[in-house]
Amino acid sequence: MPANVKVLLVDDNATVLSMLRKALAPAVSSVAVASDGADALLRIVDEPFDLVVADYKMPGTDGRQLLQKLKARPATARLPIVLMASKADIEERLRSATQDSVEDFIEKPFFLRDAVRRIKRIVDKIALERMAKEAPAADGVLRGTLAQMNVIDLLQSLELGRKTCRLTLTRGKERCDLYFSEGQIGHATYGELKGDPAVFQVIAWTEGDFQIDFRETAAQEQSTTLSTQTLLMEGLRILDEANRDSEEGPEAARAPSVPDQKAEAIESSQPAAKPAHSRFSMDEEDNILEA
Repeated sequence: MPANVKVLLVDDNATVLSMLRKALAPAVSSVAVASDGADALLRIVDEPFDLVVADYKMPGTDGRQLLQKLKARPATARLPIVLMASKADIEERLRSATQDSVEDFIEKPFFLRDAVRRIKRIVDKIALERMAKEAPAADGVLRGTLAQMNVIDLLQSLELGRKTCRLTLTRGKERCDLYFSEGQIGHATYGELKGDPAVFQVIAWTEGDFQIDFRETAAQEQSTTLSTQTLLMEGLRILDEANRDSEEGPEAARAPSVPDQKAEAIESSQPAAKPAHSRFSMDEEDNILEA
């Protein structure tokens, strides 16, 4: 189910715009494009957006000037912005000057899949924050279904937002409770399982319900041994091995395992196989895009 998030892509390179738009479209409610900063400003005045992804180097109004103009307007001062730029530009010109006002930087050139993954993490964070605002204020609990946001998206969003809360997942009679402190899972339970195994048990759930209790403080018990990102990577690796064994039969199950790149690709800039549960369908996802 696409997130109810509207994204504006800004780049003077038509190829980059086309490929990013195609890749992001299944994950959000709408994707609009602008060819430069001036065009983007006109679009934003005419139509509110939830996220802007802009190239740094563009003719006329460039990405940094667009950022400054948006942050100077009260109506758009809190609008999340992602800048795409070369490593040199990020380190020498942008990071120190814009760190507090930019949601993220995407280093160019980049693999399409990795740029989309970074944007998707921010989209999920925005969607979760919107759901939290719409939750009844009386009990402070956010409720939803895993069709709206699956387990992987939930964990990444809570980590990115550095949330302290209890996430409860249910699927029929199954239940898992995960306790977060500033985005890190400190304790998890699933039946008699605790800690890392409990997280791995539910990592692939895409059906069921969730509720997030933001009133909950961090659990007193520490049962997990890995960071949230490492739990995600390891969980995906275990899931991939199980899927591969089921597809290839018992002979493959007895074969020695080879380190899988998919889990590493959560943060890596290297290409990897697409997760079976991904929202994206990209034939060109391994293309390298640059200015």
